[in-house]
Amino acid sequence: MSKSVRGVVARSKGAPVTIETIVVPDPGPGEARVRVQACGVCHTDLHYREGGIGDEYPYLLGHEAAGIVESVGEGVTDVAVGDFVILNWRAVCGDCRACRRGRPQYCFATHNATQKMTLEDGTELSPALGIGAFAELTLVAAGQCTKVDPDTDPAAAGLLGCGVMAGLGAAINTGNVGRGDTVAVIGCGGVGDAAIAGARLAGAARIIAVDLDERKLQWARDAGATHTVDSRNNDPVEAIRELTGGFGADVVIDAVGRPETYKQAFYARDLAGTVVLVGVPNPEMKIELPLIDVFGRGGALKSSWYGDCLPSRDFPMLIDLYRQGRLDLDAFVSETITLEDVEAAFDKMHSGEVLRSVVVLDDKSENRSGDKSSEGTSR
Repeated sequence: MSKSVRGVVARSKGAPVTIETIVVPDPGPGEARVRVQACGVCHTDLHYREGGIGDEYPYLLGHEAAGIVESVGEGVTDVAVGDFVILNWRAVCGDCRACRRGRPQYCFATHNATQKMTLEDGTELSPALGIGAFAELTLVAAGQCTKVDPDTDPAAAGLLGCGVMAGLGAAINTGNVGRGDTVAVIGCGGVGDAAIAGARLAGAARIIAVDLDERKLQWARDAGATHTVDSRNNDPVEAIRELTGGFGADVVIDAVGRPETYKQAFYARDLAGTVVLVGVPNPEMKIELPLIDVFGRGGALKSSWYGDCLPSRDFPMLIDLYRQGRLDLDAFVSETITLEDVEAAFDKMHSGEVLRSVVVLDDKSENRSGDKSSEGTSR
């Protein structure tokens, strides 16, 4: 039986979001209906609202979420009713050329729920990243649900569904940071700070944070940066080389995604070092590099898609680290809010006031509203 719930909808390009009644169908074969407990406000949702991703309005926003499986459809065996899950937007198919080669984290045929959630009048909704979790219930492919330890704060756990996983994975998976490595991270918003935390977990000996904003540099120190560079007053390439004996870093992570920061990352790495692009550029951006430098410096130039994560492998492991006190996911939650506050949260994110605003729809999450709003930043 379909259920009607409240959700946050972007009806047209650039227009403020609205609270609407959403009709969520019963799960069909291979699908799961999840009662959302918490969902982070991510830049991707703002890109949907602004038309930066597509024009398939209306969109049901929200994707960085955790909750409880309420019901499952025919053939679902990996999750069951009552499971606490983190939602992911890369449900692997198991049969494409990447999956058959044992690289499911690069699956080329990830999938979403087949059925559509709708408005009351029957208008079909496009769920953000195939999830649509700014709602009390959402319908997803069962493969988009990753079961984790239920004794976990949903507000913290849900952040692994997108931004925090992107940063952690850029360091651990894509950059393959190892013990004793030197790492530089350009851009210290949520994703950059997560990359710093990932480099710290991986055993990096020196972690250099680069940003224009002294507040963000302090948050980078809190995340594990051993050195900081204020790029308003210092050339970041020269500063990183100076901090690494004149050589450059083993791994440089660009969490901004602009041509100028990518060039900084390219020239701030050591010979045979690795550049990881995790900040998302817009389609108009272009980069020009001397081909002799690309050849002569060696190493690897990589892009990190969702932190090259495999949710079934990475989410439970990272939640275990969180439960052990080795990964401070709580530090990324600047404030908890309601569905009605999403539009205001976009403004805070855009101005760099918060690391993450998290919509809480269940009282299991500790109420932190306002606790750290003066300490956050955006991606």
